[in-house]
Amino acid sequence: MPRRLLVTAALPYVNGHIHLGHLVEYIQTDIWVRFHKLVGNQAVYICADDTHGTATMIRARQEGRSEQAIIAEMAAAHQADFAGFGIAFDHYGSTDSESNRQLVHRIWAALRAAGHVVERDVTQLYDPKAGCFLADRFVKGTCPKCGAADQYGDSCDKCAATFSPTELKNAVSTLSGATPELRSAKHCFVRLEPFRAFLKEWTASGTLHPDMARWIANTFLVDELRDWDVSRPAPYFGFEIPDAPGNYFYVWVDAPVGYIASTIDWCAKNGDDWKRWWEGGGAEIHHFIGKDITYFHTLFWPAMLRTAGIDLPAKVHIHGFLTVNGEKMSKSKGTFIRARTYLDHLDPQYLRYFYASKLTARAEDLDLNLDEFAAKVNSDLVGKVANLASRTAKFVPRLAASYPDDGGLFARGAAEADAIAAAYEAGDFAEASRRIMALADRANEFVEQAAPWALKKDPAKAAELERACTVSLNLFRQLCVYLAPVLPGLAAEASHLLGAPIAAWGDAQRPLAGNAIAPFQHLVARVDPAKLQAMIAASAVESPAAAPAAAAPVDDGAALAAEPLAPVCTFEDFQKVDLRVARVVAAEEVPKAKKILKLTLSLGGDQQRTVFAGIKTAYKPEQLTGRLVVFVANLAPRQMSFGLSEGMVVAAGPGDAEIFVLSPDAGAKPGQRVH
Repeated sequence: MPRRLLVTAALPYVNGHIHLGHLVEYIQTDIWVRFHKLVGNQAVYICADDTHGTATMIRARQEGRSEQAIIAEMAAAHQADFAGFGIAFDHYGSTDSESNRQLVHRIWAALRAAGHVVERDVTQLYDPKAGCFLADRFVKGTCPKCGAADQYGDSCDKCAATFSPTELKNAVSTLSGATPELRSAKHCFVRLEPFRAFLKEWTASGTLHPDMARWIANTFLVDELRDWDVSRPAPYFGFEIPDAPGNYFYVWVDAPVGYIASTIDWCAKNGDDWKRWWEGGGAEIHHFIGKDITYFHTLFWPAMLRTAGIDLPAKVHIHGFLTVNGEKMSKSKGTFIRARTYLDHLDPQYLRYFYASKLTARAEDLDLNLDEFAAKVNSDLVGKVANLASRTAKFVPRLAASYPDDGGLFARGAAEADAIAAAYEAGDFAEASRRIMALADRANEFVEQAAPWALKKDPAKAAELERACTVSLNLFRQLCVYLAPVLPGLAAEASHLLGAPIAAWGDAQRPLAGNAIAPFQHLVARVDPAKLQAMIAASAVESPAAAPAAAAPVDDGAALAAEPLAPVCTFEDFQKVDLRVARVVAAEEVPKAKKILKLTLSLGGDQQRTVFAGIKTAYKPEQLTGRLVVFVANLAPRQMSFGLSEGMVVAAGPGDAEIFVLSPDAGAKPGQRVH
């Protein structure tokens, strides 16, 4: 029986445009949904704009228009950007909907009835000029730890310290420039501690990748869970709490409920019953999210669902962050790239394929190295896949009447269907891409040996030419079937070229014969370096703090001057150091230690090591979990005041905030030796 899958991506916030970091998730989810539709499952892809909160309210005030006007404008912009990248939602809604309001009220009533809600006063910073309490992001001041100026109300970019907004020195409201005041207001809290046993069991049940399940267990579920502050006093843009007038639901209450409300709205349009999807109807619910919002989706959300008697997710798929050229996206460097800016310059298929080639089932960060991006697209999509058609489709008017003997090439490709499907199902798109490109390599070897361009010159070899082109074009189509979840545009072009729609995964099992070949049109162009640079330049111009076009040269010799090379050692001495690839399965702070993080490393199988690393000033624990690192495996254990350190993680940099943990390229496996 086909599976019924309700699939969601995290809801983009209405107050900002879509950028390439966001697109990691929406492309990832779209690929997974398209795969399931191709294999015959019913997969419904749901999303919506996340609309509520102080930021929307303040923007509306500043622009002199209603929140609803902003919501409508941004919803149109978001959906246009998504459509430009071939992201096909079955329904795109809004959290500011009546269906969402009613459902939030129902869940709230359940939490109240179960005794999980408590009320108490909270003291916060208040802007007397703007007339509202200030969230962390709306307060700036001097770091109480290192004295760095212009820091936000929750953490310091310079020393990585975390603190409360009330601890900031010289605090200023970013909304009005006023000096904030301390004021108290009554807040509603949901008690999470009663759910701890349930959450411990649920997060370890296979709903999460084992790495993330261990991280949650070791980070959040060890000690008593804190109560969750779920209300904000007026003024606030959101849903008013029905039994606490003048107070509004915090945006993170109604945002995930938007998954269900959007399903309700989709069902209303399609004559379906939403309870078949969310209340014991046998559907699988799959959430795709970034690791930065894991806390909300694996602690708060399941507690809400369980209390309200609504089905829990079957799987929460968690991805890492995007970096560009190995660094955080930067407006000044032109690497903070909006979706629309990319679409103005480059083919969206490039990005879909590059992301797919990097995405695994783990919450690993993904680096968009622009040189690698161009090289991979040019090599794989142009040189390996599109070339199969461009080198043969122009030579014959139709395929041979029967599929010729190809030495087992098509059959070997067909035999890969299950392994490629399993990789897609697991969310290991990188593995699927590797297998598909291995088939493309074999197909190109065949074309090189057959040399249809040479056969075309000899009329006596017309039959041989027809056979060669028939094999090549069928192998091309087989690749397009396997790539259809990633490259739906290429699949559509292949369907037109060969007069046979790519409509099912099984199309890769049956070669075509006798089909007329449409006039060939170019399929995928090479990445134009000029367009790539134009995109970077345009992104830098979009930033008011953009750097000048001619950046200062990088002085790579400065580090060497500060720390000269060590004395020469022999090769035999170096061989004594056993460097291994390891995966960080858990990272946590060490009480009272200013610079130390406790890391649990996996070397593959059951082999684990504990390392105390002096990298806390540069990394937060959640930035390391799931990451591959280089580990000195045979260093003598060292007893420290907070425990036994069983090795060392390799890093570069002078220290403090300038520490850079070294990582191997994607594809390396825990336990492999570094040579």
